[in-house]
Amino acid sequence: MLLGKVVGTVVSTRKEPTIDGSKLLLVRGMDQDGKPTSSLVVCVDAVGAGVGEVVLYASGSSARQTELTKDRPVDAVIMAIVDQVEVGGKLTYEKYA
Repeated sequence: MLLGKVVGTVVSTRKEPTIDGSKLLLVRGMDQDGKPTSSLVVCVDAVGAGVGEVVLYASGSSARQTELTKDRPVDAVIMAIVDQVEVGGKLTYEKYA
């Protein structure tokens, strides 16, 4: 699992039929302090995330392990919305703060 922030949406009116109806979000990887760590990734949203939210996402074959993405041509999936991150006893992120 990777930590990231949803920074945008992707709209595609024509796509593989097995992913029709899937919401696509643009995610940038981040570290525990919220600093960007990677390039942008297009993820299928399996949990109802929105722009600005911190999420957990998986890529590669792990991305095809959710009920929504099983056996579908997906390389990245958002599987959790993060409420808080704590590192070494210090709260580094809190959704409702």
